[in-house]
Amino acid sequence: MLKKSMMFAAVCVFAFGLALTYADQSSAAGNGPEEMVLKTAEGKKPAKFPHKKHQGFLKCADCHHTKAADGKQGPYKAGEEKKCETCHNKDMANAELNNFKNAAHKNCKDCHAKAEKEGKPAPTKCTGCHVQ
Repeated sequence: MLKKSMMFAAVCVFAFGLALTYADQSSAAGNGPEEMVLKTAEGKKPAKFPHKKHQGFLKCADCHHTKAADGKQGPYKAGEEKKCETCHNKDMANAELNNFKNAAHKNCKDCHAKAEKEGKPAPTKCTGCHVQ
């Protein structure tokens, strides 16, 4: 009986160790923070962003992308995430996307408008994201 109990305890410790290892790897995978506050360099009107909630129904590539060799938008590549302002800045030719505020507004507003048309709840007014 003692041997069985010791064996059971050893198996439990091993399984727990594997679970901890997996948890460390998944957090190291770069899923980002659960909640974010998005703000411009000026810090005006930050937006609260429930990142984890969005991960539940979107793919990373639905929001994130890279810069291709030709300077245009490229596909998302895990591990190559950069701050949006790296490309979305005053040097960008497209005036509609040449700062973080414009790029974020386009990305979020387009998706939320689509969700609203499909009858899914998504804030579409400024106060839905820019909470005082």
